[in-house]
Amino acid sequence: MHYVILGTAGHIDHGKSALVKALTGIDPDRLKEEKERGITIDLGFADLAYPDGLTVGIVDVPGHERLVRNMLAGAGGIDIVLLVIAADEGIMPQSKEHLAICNLLKIKSGLIVLTKIDLVEPDWVKLVSDEVRAFVKGTFLEGAEIIPVSSKTGEHIDLLKEKIHEVALKVKPKLTRGLFRLPIDRVFTLKGFGTVVTGTAISGSINVDEPVEILPTNISSKVRGLHSHGKAIKTAYAGQRVAINLTGVEKESLKRGDVVVVPGRFSPTKTIDAKIELLKDSPVLKNKSLVHFHSGTAEVIARAILYDRDELKPNEGCYCQLRLQEPAILMSGDRYIIRRFSPVETIGGGEILDMHPSRRKKSEGLGDLEVFEKGTLDEKIATKIKKTGGHGIPVSVIEGWINADIPAIKDAIRSLKDKEAIVQFEDVLLHGGAVNSIKEGINKILIQFHKQNPLKSGVPKEEVRAQLKVEQKIFNPLITSMKDVVVDKDLLRSAGFRVSLSEVDKGIETKIINMLEKGGLQPPLKEELLTALKMPPKQLDDILKLMTKEGKLVRINETMYVTKNVYDKIISLLKDFFGKKKEMTVAEFRDILNTSRKYALPFLEYLDTQRVTMRVGDVRKFLGKG
Repeated sequence: MHYVILGTAGHIDHGKSALVKALTGIDPDRLKEEKERGITIDLGFADLAYPDGLTVGIVDVPGHERLVRNMLAGAGGIDIVLLVIAADEGIMPQSKEHLAICNLLKIKSGLIVLTKIDLVEPDWVKLVSDEVRAFVKGTFLEGAEIIPVSSKTGEHIDLLKEKIHEVALKVKPKLTRGLFRLPIDRVFTLKGFGTVVTGTAISGSINVDEPVEILPTNISSKVRGLHSHGKAIKTAYAGQRVAINLTGVEKESLKRGDVVVVPGRFSPTKTIDAKIELLKDSPVLKNKSLVHFHSGTAEVIARAILYDRDELKPNEGCYCQLRLQEPAILMSGDRYIIRRFSPVETIGGGEILDMHPSRRKKSEGLGDLEVFEKGTLDEKIATKIKKTGGHGIPVSVIEGWINADIPAIKDAIRSLKDKEAIVQFEDVLLHGGAVNSIKEGINKILIQFHKQNPLKSGVPKEEVRAQLKVEQKIFNPLITSMKDVVVDKDLLRSAGFRVSLSEVDKGIETKIINMLEKGGLQPPLKEELLTALKMPPKQLDDILKLMTKEGKLVRINETMYVTKNVYDKIISLLKDFFGKKKEMTVAEFRDILNTSRKYALPFLEYLDTQRVTMRVGDVRKFLGKG
């Protein structure tokens, strides 16, 4: 099956709806008011099916000036345009505006239809045709066929069907393997079914019973049923006109401009970086002007911030930031239209480049936007990842950022990883430059720490991570991959770093050993060492920790240390005692050490923690595991 969306465009009362009815047998004017007044007020829909499986969904858009906003709501998913011009009236104001809108939306193919030829002479048809050819020169319809028809008599209607078929077969298929998106253009309820939304599926596919989100209203739901062109279907694809029956959603909570999407991929935005182009007959657009912003079926007031100028002249383009008053669901690569704030008229449009841009410094260049506009998929993704710096970006966010097929995005990511342009940590992607920057930051912190703390074996991992503001799931695998960094439990140190004492510290170490050896089983406490050595507490702490780590000292508690020789003597005395007796009291331990209770109790408590002894009531038993 091949699905293509065709849209009508043209001035009010030029016969667009009558033409659709002649082509399909379906009257797209569904509202009572439309039938009474003979004009299309809102979007109408019909379909044209061909024997070879091609289905052309037709969006009939209103032509009245006040209703151009409805035309824009239907134009987002259009592949082919039928520019409809009445032979008896010729080119009119909305003919021009509709063509300009389609041109700005980069619709690439179409046909020109002269309607109501039954009201004019053949020579007049030729005259109007020449006028139309001049009118479309320089647009996507330059060179398009002009087909005169009469919806009333049926003249050339079959020919038009054939030409639509020819053009439709050449249309590049929509992204059926992208993420599902359906901008809502109608919301209504059906008795026995509940809430139904309609729209053109502009990418991806969706199945009955699958979960969906409706954004930016942030509603979770499930697909209860799907219809396309009047038939129930199990799967809806990009390029189809689709009606979705949603479960558990009230009609009043939805509106045109909302988007039905797959869950967990999209997030609303109010700030957009974009390329903007003005029409040749547009007024000058001044920096920070308010405009009406249209994309998909959404219409939002926005402020246009021009990046490199104070004003944009007609027929010129530049990069800009659009700050929306209400959130919208958009992707990089989407097209948009802007209309003047007042009086309301179409003045330009362009391409959305980045709908979640990082804050831009005044001195920063616009090279990233140029890549987003003109680069390959690989280049765009690499640049987006680079813009996120050390925070990185999840793969799922990239998939919801750019309008492309998911397999193509995965291939681009794989290619960038193979070239080492990016690195993946779990589901987060980092640019190679950001990884190198984080590594440099880690090494810088470690080198500085070792210089200031030569007696400490490393920096706490969390302290380093916090300084660099790197997420845990990035930081842990990153430091593990670094050959010049040693991970020692919760500490980090440079691979080449070894704790070493200065000549001054070595002299202090000798003095400490001498004092503790001299004290023996009644060693001087830490406060006494500080007084005797006249040194800062931090320096003594560092030296004592190092001597303990190297096995020269045994730390009994926070204030008491003994030398290895003294400790070995304690163990030897214990073994001798327990060789003769099975239990030992505190008094007996004090006596065999020939020391006071002040020292005996801390020694015993330390021996208990080391599983050398075990306290049972008021006595100790010997375990000998220390």
